Amino acid sequence: MKAAIITIGDELLIGQTTDTNSAWMGAELSKAGFDVYRITSIHDRREDIIYALNEAAGKTDVVLITGGLGPTSDDITKQTLCEFFNTRLVMNIEVLSMIEAMLIQRNFPMNENNRRQAEVPETCRVLKNATGTAPGMWFEQDGTIFISMPGVPHEMKYLMTEHVLPELNKRFTSQIIIHRNIMTYGTFESKLAEILTSFESGLPENIKLAYLPASGIIKLRLTATGSQKETLNKLINDQVSNLYKIIPEFIYAEDEESLEMVIGRLLKAKNQTVCTAESCTGGGIAHMITSIPGSSDYYKGSVVAYSNSVKTQLLGIHEDSINKFGAVSEEVVRELAMAVRKLLKSDYAVATSGIAGPAGGTEAKPVGTLWMAVASEKGVVTEKLVFGNDRTINIMRFSLAALNLLRKQIISQ
Repeated sequence: MKAAIITIGDELLIGQTTDTNSAWMGAELSKAGFDVYRITSIHDRREDIIYALNEAAGKTDVVLITGGLGPTSDDITKQTLCEFFNTRLVMNIEVLSMIEAMLIQRNFPMNENNRRQAEVPETCRVLKNATGTAPGMWFEQDGTIFISMPGVPHEMKYLMTEHVLPELNKRFTSQIIIHRNIMTYGTFESKLAEILTSFESGLPENIKLAYLPASGIIKLRLTATGSQKETLNKLINDQVSNLYKIIPEFIYAEDEESLEMVIGRLLKAKNQTVCTAESCTGGGIAHMITSIPGSSDYYKGSVVAYSNSVKTQLLGIHEDSINKFGAVSEEVVRELAMAVRKLLKSDYAVATSGIAGPAGGTEAKPVGTLWMAVASEKGVVTEKLVFGNDRTINIMRFSLAALNLLRKQIISQ
């Protein structure tokens, strides 16, 4: 079963609005057993909409369309759908009543633009939208189902959940698709692929492996397809077990769990706490940790010691250490971790000092250099890494590296 997604809107193409609809719809279609073979974003232009519809017609089972159903003059999807399906707009009294009731409830006056939203292509099946004024529309032609929905994400999700997915599940005998995500950190994509060469070549025909890297984290997605759910689960569980045997040092979690979530879970289980002293990461680690609900149970706080004066005056770092070794050094980051742990009385302390760039690097300490440390009652562990030249990416990678070092220390004690 093949599916395509078309999102309509100039705002998507100029970067004004991020297309989150496609990602959500793609995930839901995949769960329902559809192979999403194409996602297309196009202008609010008649010729572009017609072209995209022609490209999908007869070549796929289902086409999901979002956008262009609003009440203003630039919303031309309905008129274009009428042209494509050789029909005309007619007033739908039931939709009009729903719009009137919704506007009364919200204390908005009814105008002609709102009224026009109750006009729908005569040959479509109307999908009632209880969350907005634009209904969904279901067409069938040349063996393909076309479903047009509003671009507003919560309205699209309502129509998908209440109408579209239940109907598609009835209409199609769905194959079963199971995804398992294994989260890894500590190596790079090409090296990981090299390590897993034999593993990948030995996978059953109905299980595929994908590498999905982002800022140093590599998500390994195993996808199994078939007709027997129990058999697929066993097959995929066996392969996950194999991964844990081959790359245990790189796996930190499964199914989208972030490093900060894992750390929170570990600290809660041990009834322990952590604090941070951040220079090059500028509070990035603190932000990541505190983005997790319940982090107040285990996170004490942070000192963003960006300048050397804060390092010396607030945390008591020795000026001799900075003068002799530099702020970006093993000696200074070690002192930072010990000092903030003592100051905030936590079980663990994470410290970072580095050169995020684009300037400030030297031959001995190029841009991308990071020194990090984790202090605990067992002592201090330090590590040096060198990344690239992009400041934004470096700050994220510095933060992730420090979190991973903390994770390893927690599980080793």
